[in-house]
Amino acid sequence: MNFFKSFSLKTVMAATLALSSSAFAAEQAMDLDTLLKQLEQGQSAQNAQNAQREAQFKAQQSEQVRMLRELTSNRDGELNRSERLETQFEENEIKLGNLSDTLSKRMGSLKELFGVLQQVAGDSSNKFRTSVVSAEIPNRSAFMDDMAKRMGSSTKLASIEDIEKVWVELQREMTEQGKVSRYTSDVIVAGGTKTQKEVLRVGAFNLIADGKYLSYNPETNTLSELTRQPTARFTQSAAELQSAQSGIVDFALDPTGGSILGLLVQAPNTKEQVEQGGAVGYVILGVGLLALLIALERFISLMIMGAKINRQLKDSVAREDNPLGRVMKVKEQYPDVAYDTLELKLSEAILREMPKITRNLTLIKIISVVAPLLGLLGTVTGMINTFQAITLFGTGDPKLMAGGISTALVTTVLGLVVAIPTVFLYTLLNTRSRNLLLILQEQSAGIIAERSEKGA
Repeated sequence: MNFFKSFSLKTVMAATLALSSSAFAAEQAMDLDTLLKQLEQGQSAQNAQNAQREAQFKAQQSEQVRMLRELTSNRDGELNRSERLETQFEENEIKLGNLSDTLSKRMGSLKELFGVLQQVAGDSSNKFRTSVVSAEIPNRSAFMDDMAKRMGSSTKLASIEDIEKVWVELQREMTEQGKVSRYTSDVIVAGGTKTQKEVLRVGAFNLIADGKYLSYNPETNTLSELTRQPTARFTQSAAELQSAQSGIVDFALDPTGGSILGLLVQAPNTKEQVEQGGAVGYVILGVGLLALLIALERFISLMIMGAKINRQLKDSVAREDNPLGRVMKVKEQYPDVAYDTLELKLSEAILREMPKITRNLTLIKIISVVAPLLGLLGTVTGMINTFQAITLFGTGDPKLMAGGISTALVTTVLGLVVAIPTVFLYTLLNTRSRNLLLILQEQSAGIIAERSEKGA
């Protein structure tokens, strides 16, 4: 009650101040009697409100007491339950320890067996997942995964059937490694399209289709043709194996599961090696092609010319369609001159025929000498670029050095490839032309000897 009285007094004082302020703000519109009356009315209303609050609090007091007793009872019950559970937990821990000791004693050496079984199942699961045998026999690793998980749990043991199934799967993998199997499957070809093809599985090593090597993706369980195939001799052996129905066929298999095949397909082919030579390499090939065309033209021309000369040797009538006939015409043109003058005229005729017989042979010889020099130029240029790259990036990447040196040496190889056959062609054509000139000189000497005998 003192609280409510003090509260009322404060309220009255506040109301007084408020009314005083209002009265002052209203320019002292009210007098003191009116103010006193208002204060008495406010105090009466406040007393009524306080009495209502006291009655409400007394009415709820019994409810609060009841709730307090109920919560106290619940707390005591939970405390008792907690004590019971703690006691039961301690008893269960003791039982669990005793049972674990009993299990370990009874398992004995089987515990090591299950550990080995878990390890074998885990390793086999990884091997089955990546093996190409799984492309034909899928979902083999699921059982091994489940077995490894169960063996990792101390509450579950493997049955005899599970152990036998592990042995069966291992035996199947070993058996399939020695088989060449054919089956039909979807293959992703170049362009991303999927096509049904006959797939030939060579043990656990390689998969081929239409004479092309395939790659197996264990994540999606799909087969796809290698974007880049190895050289022709390997793909040819694959095609022969797929077309064979019986017997023994030579086949290049990859025992590493794709590592060697991956290196083979990365090796540059002949076209890529030529492209590595750069501008100098193309110049070497250009002059080599020029030498080849000139040699081909000279070879055909000398063959035709030799055939006509051989025909002229069998005929006493001189013809204008061959060098020997034109030389023999000199005898008819100068029937009365001395033999020494005729010798000069025949030598002049042979000299006129010599450029036609030996035409462009010097150019072939020059190309045979220039080609290796161009190759050396490309090598030196490539080595300069390699050492500049080493200066900029260091020697941390051996592939950078090896690739640069390999590119530099390509031009040397191209130069030698052009020079060596060009030397042989020049020697062959030069020998052929000399033989024809010897025939002309021989026949010319015969004509001079005949004229000399007549003059004598």
